[in-house]
Amino acid sequence: MPLLTLDSISLAFGMHPLLDQASLIIDAGERVCLLGRNGEGKSTLLKIVSGEVIPDGGHVRLDDGAILAVLPQNLPKNDTRTAYEAVSGAFPETGQLLAEFHKLTQQVDEASLNRMMKVQDRIEALDGWRLDQKVTAILAQYGINPEQRLNTLSGGWQRRVLLARALVVEPDILLLDEPTNHLDVPAIAWLEEALGAFRGAMLFVSHDRAFIRRMSTRVVELDRGKLVSFAASYDRYLELKEKALEEEDRENALFDKRLKQEETWIRQGIKARRTRNMGRVRALKAMREEHRQRRVRGGTATFAVEDAARSGKLVAETIDAGFAYPGGTPIIRDMNLTVLRGDKIGLVGENGTGKTTLVRLLLGDLESTEGSIRLGTNLKVAYFDQLRGELDLERNALDNLSEGREFIEINGQSKHVLGYLQEFLFTPERARSPVSVFSGGERARLLLAKLFSKPANILVLDEPTNDLDVETLELLEEQLSEFAGTVIVISHDREFLDNVVTETVFLDGTGSVLEYVGGYSDWRRQGGFFPAEASGARPDRHDKAAKPTKAQPEVQESASANKPKPAKLSYKLKLELEQLPGQIEELEKEVASIKERVSSAEFYSGSPDDIAATLAEMEQKEGHLEKVIERWMELEG
Repeated sequence: MPLLTLDSISLAFGMHPLLDQASLIIDAGERVCLLGRNGEGKSTLLKIVSGEVIPDGGHVRLDDGAILAVLPQNLPKNDTRTAYEAVSGAFPETGQLLAEFHKLTQQVDEASLNRMMKVQDRIEALDGWRLDQKVTAILAQYGINPEQRLNTLSGGWQRRVLLARALVVEPDILLLDEPTNHLDVPAIAWLEEALGAFRGAMLFVSHDRAFIRRMSTRVVELDRGKLVSFAASYDRYLELKEKALEEEDRENALFDKRLKQEETWIRQGIKARRTRNMGRVRALKAMREEHRQRRVRGGTATFAVEDAARSGKLVAETIDAGFAYPGGTPIIRDMNLTVLRGDKIGLVGENGTGKTTLVRLLLGDLESTEGSIRLGTNLKVAYFDQLRGELDLERNALDNLSEGREFIEINGQSKHVLGYLQEFLFTPERARSPVSVFSGGERARLLLAKLFSKPANILVLDEPTNDLDVETLELLEEQLSEFAGTVIVISHDREFLDNVVTETVFLDGTGSVLEYVGGYSDWRRQGGFFPAEASGARPDRHDKAAKPTKAQPEVQESASANKPKPAKLSYKLKLELEQLPGQIEELEKEVASIKERVSSAEFYSGSPDDIAATLAEMEQKEGHLEKVIERWMELEG
């Protein structure tokens, strides 16, 4: 018996139906990633499943007795509830009573005591103390202070509270809409671990490719109102999707050729019309109707970056620079960075570690409170704001972009504003709609259009990947890689950083700024880690992995000259060192064997339990291999 069934779901808001006889079946334990372009209706489909939106036609069936929970996309604003109140709220009446009882226990007046007795009686009647234990246990499991108020928590901790609320009811299926948006990497890693321990089914929307690879057992695409299932990994889905599109193009071309031949036949002379086959005429009418009803796949965004005149070779140089607000602790200290024209820099760090402050120092928007910062010449900066603050929500896309112009200049070519917006997939009708009705992805595309319409030789992008679909993300990656100027990116999208940046700058939260060559994965390979992970890490890993900045070489060379030679290994350690290469080779073979099984087309057609067990085994083997390699490097050094 399927856990969740969507049967011929239809919903229309405009000319084309958002959902057109869409059907889907999800079994227990499956982890289904819902993909599709911005505006295709993914979030709407989740709302239909949860009951927030009623479809025009079709049926949603949840297995009898099955429990459904939702992890919402948007974090609560100015929510003054405590974490306990928020989580216990998953049980409507009982949760309110438990939250009230909690408050009353902190009061000692007679009226409070009388009310507490009544509340206690009602809780006992509802078996509420068992639910209280569940709420308390999951808060403790996730390390959440029950008395902490939501409006005082970071985005990552608010997401923990919301997940605890969703999971405390022990759901059979969990819905998630862009769960990694606005989370830093440690919070994403924690979320992946928490969801990995969840044994129920999941239906989630995400454009974070690393998250999709880690969490999904099946990919379902919403394309032109239809749901198409791919029982495969994300990478295999990409291959199958490309082949499917090629086959669709081929079939459409053959159909159009036949239609053209039939149209030629029907328009022949009088004699031909007298002898024509009426069955063939009816077939032609059916072909015309089929062609009229065909929903052509929307085009791909084709934007390009408007280059300004080249900046000077030096963009910014900092020498022992630091910044602190009056009376506050230093946000940045002892920073020695050199940014040259053409550098592609990714800023990595937990939320609140000073990434935006660092960017403002490099661009001259802030003056350092210690040390010195030298800026280059002819700097033309374009800034992408993660909060979309540069968009006027009451104006339409045309007015937001044009700023009174009818034509804009892009790399020496004059383009009409409306035509330029069409390159970013805005139809003329949509371009004249107010931005307030746009989805998150449409706002992101509009901001990119505005950003790239202005000549710039320095691009600063603050969380540009939030809400963008995968196709637009890949085009953005390509454009940034080919951009001749300087790019500074603040992002928590690990794959985006790997594909774009050539240098990673890590802010550890204490004010230190450390440079690493390469992208996010290179930073991890060089020993980079977040403070939250420090419990199992050596305290000196940063110093060994970090690329020395310009103010450091003489000191480091001097230190290394006076450094005593390492002691010789004992016989036991020598023996361990000799055995480690064999262990590494054996583990690599085991990991490769499991990966080969996982990448096969038949793997995801097996039982969910077998799939989960194999993926868990692969993760365990990879972790063991990494530890053995680290041990070998330690002894070899």
